[in-house]
Amino acid sequence: MPVFRDTTVTVDEPKSARLEARTQPSVKDLIHRAAALSGVDVSSFVVSAAYDAAQSAITTRNITMIESEADREVFFNALDNPPKPTKRLQEAFALRKKLIANAD
Repeated sequence: MPVFRDTTVTVDEPKSARLEARTQPSVKDLIHRAAALSGVDVSSFVVSAAYDAAQSAITTRNITMIESEADREVFFNALDNPPKPTKRLQEAFALRKKLIANAD
């Protein structure tokens, strides 16, 4: 049986925020049972599970996967040999430079 690991203990700040949720009684009972079997209180169990799920959701959406070899080749070739900037892009950078210089 896996041992419960509270992943929120690494967050170094006071516990001052609240979470509330409504759910079905059977879901609540199952969560209570799982927390008890894990030897922790329901709050720690729920917050840790939600925290893990949140980190996982964010991580999976921050990863770009290029599936085919052909797509990988095109992507890395563009990085290694970027196209020359167009006149419009050069004008945009010149305008940005001017705006930043005049920001003071």
